[in-house]
Amino acid sequence: MKRRPGIGGLQTAAATRGQYKLVGENVAKVKTDLLKEQLATFRSHLEDFARKHKNDIRKNPTFRAQFHEMCAKVGVDPLASNKGFWAELLGIGDFYYELGVQIVEICLATRPHNGGLISLQELCTLVGQKRKNAREPVTEDDCLRAISKLKVLGSGYEVFSVGKKRLVRSVPTELNKAHNEILDLAQVCLFPISSESSGENRNYFSSEFLGLGKAQGFVTVDEVERRLSWSFGRVIDALDSLLEEGLAMIDDSHRDGKQRYWFPCISSIASIVGTDAITI
Repeated sequence: MKRRPGIGGLQTAAATRGQYKLVGENVAKVKTDLLKEQLATFRSHLEDFARKHKNDIRKNPTFRAQFHEMCAKVGVDPLASNKGFWAELLGIGDFYYELGVQIVEICLATRPHNGGLISLQELCTLVGQKRKNAREPVTEDDCLRAISKLKVLGSGYEVFSVGKKRLVRSVPTELNKAHNEILDLAQVCLFPISSESSGENRNYFSSEFLGLGKAQGFVTVDEVERRLSWSFGRVIDALDSLLEEGLAMIDDSHRDGKQRYWFPCISSIASIVGTDAITI
């Protein structure tokens, strides 16, 4: 019959486990202290780098984006506050807060035309027009960082993708799957276009048309029915809800008699309502 360990054996095993635990805690502490020391050294070098390249960070958008990536790797957020070391050293906190205010102004000015949904590309173009006298150029990366700070306003400011486009939402509107599919459809050319110069009719489909760097920007009811294999009622319901949200506009003036549902967030606002109608 196998004998069970006595009290002495149990005490010895418990002591051994305690020693192992103590050794493990000491090793973990040494590793943690070493890591903290390495991070402190890296942050010190990062601060020296920022001082040395201050002007490049402020004036060169590409350099600024790479600097942000480098900061993120060590847990440094230069935009966390418009006060403190990084704000005083670089001044980029004020740059992004000013940019955020300008983005809000543009979103408010264009909201009557696009329902609070605008493409990131057009937003950056309008920001550039508003800042034409500013010394620092602005990129999409800058706009994305400024928008990320606007989330604290709780007004729905966020960036999301539909197809190949990134859209900026400035109102708390939720798009369902049907809405996204229609917006995706509006990004490609699905309609025959007549070539008056050559006197012949040719069909321009997505690959050729997108090669011109443009999006269709609109859909018709019959094209949505055919391309998405939806019933007439489902198409009308989806388009009507987009109209109610102010995300679509109807064009009844086309010579073929078909209503076109335009989406300012896909097609440039200025191309639909005219440049004079937008005051930023």
